[in-house]
Amino acid sequence: MAAKNISDFILSTTIFWLFGFGVMFGDSVAGVFGRSDFFFDDHHSPGEISFFLFQMMFCGTAATLTSGAVAERMTFAGYLVITLILSALIYPIVGHWAWSGAYGANDSQGWLEARGFIDFAGSTVVHSVGGWVALAAIMIIGPRLGRFEKGIRLPPGNNLPLSALGTLLIWFGWFGFNGGSTLMLTDAVPLILLNTFIAAAWGGIIATAINYLRDGFVDVGFVLNGTIAGLVGITASCHIVSPGSAIMIGAVSGAIVYYGSKLMERWRLDDALDVIPAHLFAGIWGTLSVALFGQADKLNNGLSTLEQFGIQALGVVSIGVYCFVVGYAAMWLLNRVMPLRASREQEEQGLNVAEHKATTELFDLLTSMQYQQNHADFSTPVPEEPFTEVGQIARKYNQVIERVSSEITQRDDALMRFKESEIRKSAILNSSMDCIVTIDRYGSVIEFNLAAERTFGCLKKQVQGEDFITLFIVKKDRQKISESLMSGFSSSNGLILNRRNPFRLQRESNRSFPAEIAITRADKENSADSEYTLHIRDMTREVKMQQRLKSLAYSDPLTGLYNRTYLMDALESALLFATKQKTSVGLLFLDLDNFKIINDTMGHKAGDELLCEVARRLNVVSDDCDVTARWGGDEFVLMMTERITKSRLEQRAQKILEAMRAPVYLNEQYFTIPTSIGVAYTEGQSLDSERLIQQADIAMYWAKEKGRDNAQFFTSDMTNIATQKFGFEKEIKESLALEQFFLVYQPKVLKEKHRIIGLEALIRWQHPTKGMISPAEFIPIAEESNLIIHIDEWVLNQTFIQLQAWQDEGRTLVPIAVNISGRHLVSDGLVTYIAKKMDFYGIEGRWLELEITEGVFLHDIERCIEVMAQLKALGIKISIDDFGTGYSSLSYLKRLPLDTLKIDQSFVGECAEHTEDTKICETIIHLAQSLKLRIVAEGVETAPQADMLMSLGCYIFQGYHFYKPMLAKDTALLLTKDHVVSEEVHDHE
Repeated sequence: MAAKNISDFILSTTIFWLFGFGVMFGDSVAGVFGRSDFFFDDHHSPGEISFFLFQMMFCGTAATLTSGAVAERMTFAGYLVITLILSALIYPIVGHWAWSGAYGANDSQGWLEARGFIDFAGSTVVHSVGGWVALAAIMIIGPRLGRFEKGIRLPPGNNLPLSALGTLLIWFGWFGFNGGSTLMLTDAVPLILLNTFIAAAWGGIIATAINYLRDGFVDVGFVLNGTIAGLVGITASCHIVSPGSAIMIGAVSGAIVYYGSKLMERWRLDDALDVIPAHLFAGIWGTLSVALFGQADKLNNGLSTLEQFGIQALGVVSIGVYCFVVGYAAMWLLNRVMPLRASREQEEQGLNVAEHKATTELFDLLTSMQYQQNHADFSTPVPEEPFTEVGQIARKYNQVIERVSSEITQRDDALMRFKESEIRKSAILNSSMDCIVTIDRYGSVIEFNLAAERTFGCLKKQVQGEDFITLFIVKKDRQKISESLMSGFSSSNGLILNRRNPFRLQRESNRSFPAEIAITRADKENSADSEYTLHIRDMTREVKMQQRLKSLAYSDPLTGLYNRTYLMDALESALLFATKQKTSVGLLFLDLDNFKIINDTMGHKAGDELLCEVARRLNVVSDDCDVTARWGGDEFVLMMTERITKSRLEQRAQKILEAMRAPVYLNEQYFTIPTSIGVAYTEGQSLDSERLIQQADIAMYWAKEKGRDNAQFFTSDMTNIATQKFGFEKEIKESLALEQFFLVYQPKVLKEKHRIIGLEALIRWQHPTKGMISPAEFIPIAEESNLIIHIDEWVLNQTFIQLQAWQDEGRTLVPIAVNISGRHLVSDGLVTYIAKKMDFYGIEGRWLELEITEGVFLHDIERCIEVMAQLKALGIKISIDDFGTGYSSLSYLKRLPLDTLKIDQSFVGECAEHTEDTKICETIIHLAQSLKLRIVAEGVETAPQADMLMSLGCYIFQGYHFYKPMLAKDTALLLTKDHVVSEEVHDHE
């Protein structure tokens, strides 16, 4: 500010000397501006030179006012530009309007002066002019960083003692401005000085009083600015008012500076030193006060009070408009070219340092000290300049800081050790997951940690000093625990020191819970004041977890029945008890018939609902002493241990079958749950759990063999059959490797015996010891496992080998039908296997036909359609074997890519004798014709059967009436043009 003020003064006085004085006091042009006395020189009289110097001071004063208003955020160049604008374009012009006639060498007057405008020492000409320019600068540049942000209070930008000293100097210097404005030492000067002094005093008094009454404290800034406002206000009329009026003018000026400052804040205009309220607002008031308080005899200009007020107001408005418009426009244009605002970084750093690199020893010291204060970092000493007073202060400051740091370090170490000890103790109490409660020897609560508050549902302040036993011990145990406490927890009855005591406590709501309590004793010097610390763990969660784990370990999550693990444990215990007590244990092993069909066709959700319904029904028919478990999938086991007899087991099995036969409602349909039950019991035998389960399982499979929906008791013969069945599977595997299987071929005949249209490959097993084994014996066994896929692949491979051989021999080929199991059809490898074999043996797909039983489509019709479409793409024909005996829907039949329907021999056998069979055959034939499928009758053994079928429209036959299955060498003799007819000929016929 000091640098800017002196620079403003230098620039303004230079401009005023060059042409400002001439524009202000030169020969007037229409009362607007002057045109002489430029470059003021020594040709003027001493009086004129003195007048010039006096007016030059006024110009410098007006120029420096803006510096204070925009302090802390305007660049140094910006200050100089504003001074240039004010000194060159604004102050000389308005000065000419009001004061041109004051210069003795110029007889002309400015247009305001000529109309009677009075501004004795510059309330408007000097102070309002500076205020208007400052207002324009504030609006263009904007507020300081953080000035109007909530919660931020900017520090004062001035040194208060120096500001107070400066205000005193201005106060006394104002005597020169106001007293000197008479331009000569006259009798009027003392009154002028008195009015100036007393107005300044009352300006300070009123501003201070309002500040104290409204804000509750005295802001020294209002004391200083109130005084300056009083000086500004009286400046226009100090020569024509009485001291009483001067007091009124000063007092109002003081009020104006306070409320003007608040108004600037409301308008969010940042005036750093309240220049605008103190100079602009007070200057306007002082100019208007000429008319309000001026004595008529001293005015002596012939104007009435109202007329004088009008001319004063005209001067205020015209000068204000001119100053603000010119100043704002000039600064706006300059700001576009040369930013007047300092950068954010410069403003934060401080313009003293950023622009002027203004640093001193004292400044560096204060900066270092300020850094230490702001960051609380005293590790680095402040710089010490040797041989200077500031350096000595810095050295002594460093010594003090070093000693203070040493004392603080020692104190902090001791305090830290104490805090660490307390933190460890608090951590044990508050961070522990267990409740920690300290009681005295009478049971009163001393300590109660956070975990205890959460567990017992009450705060420490609620229970401190209260009896622990009354609050938290279950009522029936209070007497026992009181006695235990009196004995120091050393008696065997109740709680015992240094042990984990399982116990039940109660919460604030009188709800008991399981707990584990460990008690330690803290003896003081006086053993009579012993304290006991109770480490209490709420075991509710652990108990529930154990129950949950037990439930998960021993219960089936879907049905809620016991699971296999629990059943086996219970069975072992029951068998052990039965052995000792010479009693029996019975098992009923249940398997739901056709559950897979329901699960596959209706979805797993329906299957789960069905299993839950089965579990509910089993619970209804079982006794409390029985154990009912889900063995896995759709298998259930019921264990009986009370009064076990065969008749009682049989009754229970029938009761279960009857319960399962009741319809169940699933997916808006009713279903029955036929069940196969295997029954086994120890009957005085010593059996282990695995063996008894195995026997019941074998009996259950025997029930399935007996037609399902029945119960079978285990017998020793069943084991032999099961063993035989297992052995059979093993022998099938070995026989496939040893080539004990071979194929025979049965022709399909068109109308007459000698016209062969196709063959069916049939597998035979020549066992080395058992002789010929019928497919009816080993195929069902193979179908229960993946053996059937191996057999199918073996038949397909042998068929391709035979077709290749006959093709190489030049035989007339006909399609060979091969039976494919349902398991193999829906597997992933069938199509790939056949395609590879066709490519390997060079056989076209038209020479192969696959026969599939109707029951395959019950399980996964969509998968069947997908695979059959892939086979058709290879040129392979597909037929349904044993048609009419399955359960497939006719709506699916039209979707299947079929070529042939084969009428099952059960219908063919008596079609010539029984009308029912005849009608069935006729229906199947008509169905095939409607679907444009070939129809084949199998099992034709007599001429009447053939004749009847021909009369119904069937022309292809297979059976002993025509040919029996033959070996390949015998079949080859029939593959001649005389015996074979192509399918194309048949289709044409």
